[in-house]
Amino acid sequence: MVFRSSVLLVAFFGLYFYNAIGPKFEGDDKEALILQGLIQTIEYVHFATKPIDDTFSKTIYKTYLERIDNQKRFFTQNDIDKLKIYELKIDDQVNARTFEFFNASLPLLDAGIKKSEIYFNDIIDGSFNFSKNDVIEWNFDKRLFVKSDSELKDLWKKTIDFEVMSKWIQSIDDQKEKGNKEGNKTDEALKTDAIKDVKKRYKDWFDRMSKLRRSDRLEIFLGSIANYYDPHTDYFSPKEKQDFDINMGGKLEGIGARLQTDGDYTKVSSIIVGGPAWKTKKLHDDDIIMKVAQKGGEPVDIAGMRVDDVVQLVRGKKGTIVILTVKKKDNSIVDVVIERDEVQLDDSKAKSVILNMPGKIQNIGYINLPKFYSSFEADGGNSCAIDVAEEIKKLKSQNVNGIILDLRNNSGGSLNDVVDMSGLFIEEGPIVQVKGREGKPYLHMDKDKSVLYDGPLVIMVNHFSASASEIIAAAMQDYNRAIIIGSKSTFGKGTVQRFYDLDKGIRGYDEFKPFGNVKMTTQKFYRVNGGSTQLKGVVPDIILPDTYHFIDTGEKEYDNPLEWTEIEAVPYAQNVVKLDNKEKLIANSKSRIEQSKDFKLVLESAAIIKANRDQTKYPLKLNDYKAMIEKRDAESKKFDDLLKNDIPGFEIKNLETDLTKINIDESNKAKNDEFVKDLKKDIYLEETLLIMRDMINLEKSFAVQQKKIVLPN
Repeated sequence: MVFRSSVLLVAFFGLYFYNAIGPKFEGDDKEALILQGLIQTIEYVHFATKPIDDTFSKTIYKTYLERIDNQKRFFTQNDIDKLKIYELKIDDQVNARTFEFFNASLPLLDAGIKKSEIYFNDIIDGSFNFSKNDVIEWNFDKRLFVKSDSELKDLWKKTIDFEVMSKWIQSIDDQKEKGNKEGNKTDEALKTDAIKDVKKRYKDWFDRMSKLRRSDRLEIFLGSIANYYDPHTDYFSPKEKQDFDINMGGKLEGIGARLQTDGDYTKVSSIIVGGPAWKTKKLHDDDIIMKVAQKGGEPVDIAGMRVDDVVQLVRGKKGTIVILTVKKKDNSIVDVVIERDEVQLDDSKAKSVILNMPGKIQNIGYINLPKFYSSFEADGGNSCAIDVAEEIKKLKSQNVNGIILDLRNNSGGSLNDVVDMSGLFIEEGPIVQVKGREGKPYLHMDKDKSVLYDGPLVIMVNHFSASASEIIAAAMQDYNRAIIIGSKSTFGKGTVQRFYDLDKGIRGYDEFKPFGNVKMTTQKFYRVNGGSTQLKGVVPDIILPDTYHFIDTGEKEYDNPLEWTEIEAVPYAQNVVKLDNKEKLIANSKSRIEQSKDFKLVLESAAIIKANRDQTKYPLKLNDYKAMIEKRDAESKKFDDLLKNDIPGFEIKNLETDLTKINIDESNKAKNDEFVKDLKKDIYLEETLLIMRDMINLEKSFAVQQKKIVLPN
C-alpha cells in the first residue's frame, strides 16, 4: 500500500505541477501556453524523456513535413529549401516556446495546395492519353520532392492519370462481372464516368483542405513533437479528447446519429438503434441537415461548416433539446425536435453465442470483445470486465463445455478492466507489472479469491490485438490457465498512457481555455514472468497462418517506439486448471493446418499479398496496367471462395436471454444476422473449436468431468 500511495503522489504531482511552479511563459499567446504545457508534461512524467537538441529538431522537421505533405504533392524542393534553414533550429524555438518554423510552413503549404488545385482542375478537364510508357511510384516514402513547379504538375498529371485509369478499368471489370444487360455502358462512357468520379472525389478533398484551420495544423505540429518520444504520446484538442472518451466508453450524450459531409451540408449517414433520433422516427439516413438550433436559441445555418463543428452543435447534455432543420429525400424541409439522451454504441460491446459442431464438439461458449471499453470519468460508466462477467454467467447457465474469448483486432483500452477480467479465471494473484521511469514496479493484482469460470478457456488473438488484449493473453499464458491461439504475435504495445488536462495544469489564462489534453506514456507493462509485451507482443501457444503472415506489422513498424526491456519476475501460481498437454495440442493443430486446403490457400495468399505490397511502382500505360491487373486477378481467383463459404455443420445459436433485445427491431436483427453469418465462415474459429476439443479430451483438469459430453476425435 505504501508503494501505491507513492505512485498516486507522482500522478498527482504530474497533473498539478504547473500550479506549483507556474508556467515559464510570461505572455498571453495560447499556442505558446499549450506548447509550454506539452513540453513540461513530457519533462516531468514521460517514461523515457529525451533532450531537446539537434536530433530532436531534425526528427520534428522530418515528421511534420511528412505529415502535412506525405505524398509530396504540395511542396517543391524550392519550398523545402526555404524551410531547410529551420532544420536545426526547432529545438531552440521549442525551448523558447516560439513557432518560427511552423509559421514559415503555413503560407508555403497554403500556396502549394492552391497551386495543386489549379493543376488538378487543368488536368481533369483536359485529355487523357494512356499510351505513354511511364510509371508512378506509389510508396510515398520512396518519393523525393520534385525540383520545380513543372515537375510538380507532371506528378499531378501522373497521379490523376493513374486514378482515372484504375477507376476506369475497375468499372469495366465490374460491368463484365454483371454480364451483358440492357443499359450496359460503352467503355468510353465508363471512362467518362471515371473522370467524373475522380473529379468529384478530389473536389471534395480540396474543399476539406480549404476548411482546415491554423489550429488543425498546430495539432499536427504538436503531435509531431509528442510522437518524438514514442508513438502513443500525443496532444489532443478538446474535441479530440471528447471523441476519445466516447470511443473508450462505448456511449455518448447526444442524438444518436452518425454524420458525414455532403457538399456544403452535413448528411445523416446512419441512425444508432435505440438512440434519441431513432426513437423520434422522424430523422432518417440521407437526411440533409441545413440548420441546427438549441431550444430557445436562433438556428445556425451550417452550410459550408466542417462536420466536426456540426457535431459539436448537435451533441449535448442529456435532457437538453436540439432542433434540426432537415431536407428530406422528397425535398421537403422539416424541423425535427430531439431530446438528447445517453446513446449506447453497442457495436463495441461484449456479446456471446453458443457454438456447435455436431460429431466433433458441442455446446461451447463464445465471447466476442472488440475493445476494452470503460467510461473512465463517469460513475456507473460502461465496464467491459462487468459485461464479460455477465456473458460468462449467461454461458454457465447453459452448462457450456468450454469458453472461447475472442480478442482479435481488439486494440486494448482500460487497464483496470483487463486486470478485473483476468481475475475471473484465477483465484487471486498478480496480473501485470507496471513500471514508471523511476522506482520499483507496481503490481496490479487480482484480489478476489473467487473464480467465476474454472472450465476450459481459449483466447483468440491476432496481429492487431494490442495493449490490454496482450495483458490478459500474457497473464493467462504465464499462469498456464488458457491456450492462446492466433497469428505469429500480437501487436506489441506494452506501454501505459494517461491523460493530463492542460486546463488544470496551467494556472490562470482562463480567457484562452480550453487548452486540450496531453496523452502521455508514463509506464511500461511487464508480464508476471518479467518480460515485456513491448515490440515483441505475445507469441501464441498455437500459431495459425493469416494473410499478414509474411508482412511485418505492429508496434515495431512505428517511428520512435520504446525498446523491449525485462525486469524481475514475481511469484505467481494458480490452482484452478493444470494444462499438461500443450505440446500434444500444438502437434495436433499443426497436423490439421498442414492438411487443410483452406490454410494452404491462406499461406499462398499471404505470399502473393507480400509480393504485391513490395511492388510499389505502377505502369501508366493502359495495356501494361491491364496486364498487371489481369495477372493479379488470375493469381487471386483461386482465393475467391476463401473465408466466404459457410463451414459445413457449424451451428451458432444465440442465447435465449439475448433474443428479446436482438428482435426489438430489424436493425438489431440485421446486425446479429451479419455477426452470425461471419462466424459461420470463420476457419480460425473452426480450428479453435477443434483445439478446444483436444484440450478437453487430453487434459486431466477437464477430461473426467467432460468426456461424456464432448464427442471423441
